[in-house]
Amino acid sequence: MKTVVITGVAGFIGRYVARYFSQQEWKVIGTDNSPPENAPLGDLSIYQRLQLPDPEFSKLLQTYSPNALIHCAGRASVALSVSDPSPDFYSNTLLTFNILEALRVNAPACKFIFLSSAAVYGNPSKLPISETHPVSPISPYGFHKLQGEQICLEFAKIYNQPTASIRIFSAYGAGLRRQVMWDICQKAIYQKSLILQGTGTESRDFIHAHDIARALSVIIDHAPMQGEVYNLGSGREATIIELANIMLVSLSKDVDVQFDGNIPTGNPINWRADISLIKTLGFTPKVKLDHGVKIFANWCQAELVGI
Repeated sequence: MKTVVITGVAGFIGRYVARYFSQQEWKVIGTDNSPPENAPLGDLSIYQRLQLPDPEFSKLLQTYSPNALIHCAGRASVALSVSDPSPDFYSNTLLTFNILEALRVNAPACKFIFLSSAAVYGNPSKLPISETHPVSPISPYGFHKLQGEQICLEFAKIYNQPTASIRIFSAYGAGLRRQVMWDICQKAIYQKSLILQGTGTESRDFIHAHDIARALSVIIDHAPMQGEVYNLGSGREATIIELANIMLVSLSKDVDVQFDGNIPTGNPINWRADISLIKTLGFTPKVKLDHGVKIFANWCQAELVGI
């Protein structure tokens, strides 16, 4: 049985990754700073509550000699990175170094995957965005993710540590209680009008968390792991007005959609991923946006209304 360690296992993506690898019959070891009742214990062989960095983490690596480590821990808020950049730097840059250093010393053959972000691109000059597109972050979050990628490359080049970074575009799925889909759901359920940020013409490339977990498995099995980066999106661009309309249909709500014209600092205008590179490894997204939004809407309604 292969063993994977997942940091940030109690977070949104961490939960999906734990479930997928458990279903693939991996031994799944999870770490997080959350109490056990908030962790997906049913998908874990072992859960260790840690506030990383912690000497106990090195002991864990020595004891279980994992085949792979998927680094899901870290802050995931552009707005908070702008207003309070120090914790973002710690969790998305410094912590990545600390974990790789622990691997170098205690489990040098372990494959390491860093969950980066399309935020490293900022506002791209052309679409779709390939991995060779110039990086130009417009938020501390984007800069710190880019620094994390460079640390992965450092450990691959200097120490032959097997690493890869995944530039995730707009992740979504049941369980995500933030960002635009959650915002649309809450307002559509409780209000007679739906006022969203921006103009509605802003676009994102939405990728379901289940597809993210599948992609990570493909990378572990087939990627060269030499510090390279991969885009991870659906390859489809959807405007926010299009997303809102899909959500309203899924919720069976007839609500007027309005936009305030304000684009928050650090938010890009348009995104669409070129996913040709990760497709060469054998990965193709499976969850279509309409279907994924419907599942999200059903979950959201159950969470907020109880039906």
